[in-house]
Amino acid sequence: MEFPKQVEKISVSADNTLTSEFSKKIHHSLTQRDAQFIESLMPVWEWFYRYYFQVKTDGWHHIPTTGKVLLVGSHNGGMASPDLIMMMYDWFSRFGTERLVYGLMHPSAWKVSPEIAGLAQKFGAIVAHPKMASAAFDRGASVLVYPGGQYDMFRPHSQRHKIHFADHQGFVKLALKQEVPIIPVISVGAHDSLIVLCDCYDFVKQLHQWGLPWLYQIDPGVFPIYLGLPWGLSIGPLPNIPLPVQIHTRVCHPITFERYGRDAARDRNYVNACYEIVQSQMQEELNNLVRDSQKSS
Repeated sequence: MEFPKQVEKISVSADNTLTSEFSKKIHHSLTQRDAQFIESLMPVWEWFYRYYFQVKTDGWHHIPTTGKVLLVGSHNGGMASPDLIMMMYDWFSRFGTERLVYGLMHPSAWKVSPEIAGLAQKFGAIVAHPKMASAAFDRGASVLVYPGGQYDMFRPHSQRHKIHFADHQGFVKLALKQEVPIIPVISVGAHDSLIVLCDCYDFVKQLHQWGLPWLYQIDPGVFPIYLGLPWGLSIGPLPNIPLPVQIHTRVCHPITFERYGRDAARDRNYVNACYEIVQSQMQEELNNLVRDSQKSS
């Protein structure tokens, strides 16, 4: 999940340091990850991995056995995001549950369902905020981000083989500041686990302007119409149960840049250029994966 605009600014003291309240929230969120809880669910994930989605995967040699990286993915399959869960299963299978990795999750999740958000924290979910991500890196952890967020996970089925970051560039700035490589993670098949027909957000936004309130008082940014379980035909960004389709995941070659550091992250033209590099390389890798998957099938 990309850093939402509404949380890009936080309360800071006059000397530009984090308030003690926010620092406590960061510490609390990072310490909620429960390796034993993750371990207890591995058999369940294994069943889905082997039988429900029949996952094929490759490229894991691109992730170093030690050190921290920024994993950048493309969201697929609606709110269920089955490729994300299968990627995490592969990570824990290869590196163990003790190796720290945190995933950025939209802060609205805590407002919609604090219980589910709390459960996600046990898996390593943290609020999608630059300071939170930086704190995770400071702990020696790797970080997983899906820059396109809801715009990516509910893109139309006709665009299922397109990288869609919605022009969100915060992940590039994060990589430059933290001086870590970007490792793309992509998949084919997961966006067939529901069929997004179209996005009627503009129409619903007009209704909102006429007085229709947003659910939970949250502007969703998207309002898809999709075919999938359990609703059959769904209108709106509702949770879904993914259809049992085969998923092929791939970890791609690391992407590094010529310049790093805070000055590089503040250079808008340089950030734009790095963003274009990541997006174009990931699209090329996705095109290759699509061809490979079609050949194997």
